[in-house]
Amino acid sequence: MRSIIVAFYLLLYAIVSLPLFLIFYIIGKFSPSKKAYLSQKFVNNFGFRPILFLSGVRLTVKGRENILQDQAALYVFNHRGFYDILAGYTTAPYPTAFVSKKEIGKVPMVSRWMKYMNCLFLDRSDIRQGLQTILQGVELLKNGTSVYIAPEGTRNTGEELLEFHAASFKLAEKSKCPIVPVALNNTDEVLEKHMPWIHKAHVIIEYCEPIYTEDLDRTQRKQLANNVRDILSEKVKANKKEI
Repeated sequence: MRSIIVAFYLLLYAIVSLPLFLIFYIIGKFSPSKKAYLSQKFVNNFGFRPILFLSGVRLTVKGRENILQDQAALYVFNHRGFYDILAGYTTAPYPTAFVSKKEIGKVPMVSRWMKYMNCLFLDRSDIRQGLQTILQGVELLKNGTSVYIAPEGTRNTGEELLEFHAASFKLAEKSKCPIVPVALNNTDEVLEKHMPWIHKAHVIIEYCEPIYTEDLDRTQRKQLANNVRDILSEKVKANKKEI
């Protein structure tokens, strides 16, 4: 029943949002930053939050004090499922862009809103395109847009976190912005474990203390990916006991 209700709401959302594409497009001609802000506001309040509610998700947010409201940051999260994006976006600061796999960029409606919010689509099989995406992310961070990225590179179905791709952290190093590890628990319990049916679940998202790359020495920078992975692994295991 939840799956049917969510599907119906998505259809309604798609219809209602159609005229806003044009409105926000026009706004973007005069102020791209305003378009991104309004798009994120609309998607959050009329898309993601209602879907979380209709899906029966009880969201617990920890470490709100570590969400940086006054500066852009690279938010690094462990990837469990589609609802990672919902949990992340509904708690992230404004403006924020997600780095997603290139296939999402081909999904109608979804890709359009993501582009309006300056989201990036990464092709890991193409080194040149991947480098270009990293450079675009660096520019976003320098211009005040936070970026959410999953260094595992793909959805993890196991108990242990996958190896983190060190290239993901170049975004923070080159833009000199802080890194905020974000631990996610139980998002895959909503959909992926019961595909295609949606089940209610208790999801925990925890924002950990920021890491300021400028304060790290060369050795610490080389170990940055592994250190952030260790932080998230510890938080995920601790929060699992509360579910």
